[in-house]
Amino acid sequence: MHDDNNTPQAPRSGSGLSRRDLGVLAAGAAVAVSTTAEGAPLKVMEMDVEVQTPDGLCDAVFVHPTGKAPAGGWPAVLVWTDIMGLRPVFRQMASRMAAEGYAVLVPNPFYRKGRAPMPSGPVNWADPADRAKLMELRSALTPEATARDAIAGFAFLDGQSMVDPGKGAGVQGYCMGGPMAFQAAAVLPDRVAAVGSFHGGGLVTASPDSPHRLITRTRADYLVAIAENDDQKEPQAKDDLRSAFKAAGRPATVEVYAGAQHGWCVPGSPVYNPEGAEKAWSALLALYRRRLT
Repeated sequence: MHDDNNTPQAPRSGSGLSRRDLGVLAAGAAVAVSTTAEGAPLKVMEMDVEVQTPDGLCDAVFVHPTGKAPAGGWPAVLVWTDIMGLRPVFRQMASRMAAEGYAVLVPNPFYRKGRAPMPSGPVNWADPADRAKLMELRSALTPEATARDAIAGFAFLDGQSMVDPGKGAGVQGYCMGGPMAFQAAAVLPDRVAAVGSFHGGGLVTASPDSPHRLITRTRADYLVAIAENDDQKEPQAKDDLRSAFKAAGRPATVEVYAGAQHGWCVPGSPVYNPEGAEKAWSALLALYRRRLT
């Protein structure tokens, strides 16, 4: 681990964040740094790190509270980004989560292709050429590759002196990261205690390794926050998820967020919905406070 950056970075130009989005993030971060569930102030340290995986070195950001940790250390949280990868907004989100009392790792999901930021430069999802480039990046993230990355990510986290590997761990994912969160919980059932999926794509498919078919392999509690337009495209998916959770005996909240569009939880997204994003964030914190002990 190397420490190239000991303080949270401000988003760079070209990050896609508007001034309004930055203001929301800054306000949220200020609240997180000044209060936790116990009301104690927490400051955080952000570091650029490299995680050894079977497929090579994965660049990542690691953020943890500074000062005295609770007995044993902080609970671990792994964050899977959306298809736009590791970028300033996910650093900000990791810092906000760390300020709540967690040691947070956000890997570059596309490290096999190059270091973050990837994709680089402006990307227009409506442009078939840009969309093809994104899907080519995504194609390397098979369930097997995600499993290897999850194992490596938690090996890194559990090797840090401020992390308590005896406490339950959390995994949260956005868009393509939603299925990856399910996959991480399935490959590490004794480690992952809580899973959050936010506008996750492809949680229910016809494949034998569909994320919803993995639930029986896990021991986690779940929060699945679904965009309204995703639900309109696949109205059966939420019911299939609820049935899968019930059959597996796993506690879960599966909710369609009215008025929220795919991508609503990530500041800088064209469809960012502050009210809906804060509701989802609060639900995730409640899940973590209940299970990551």
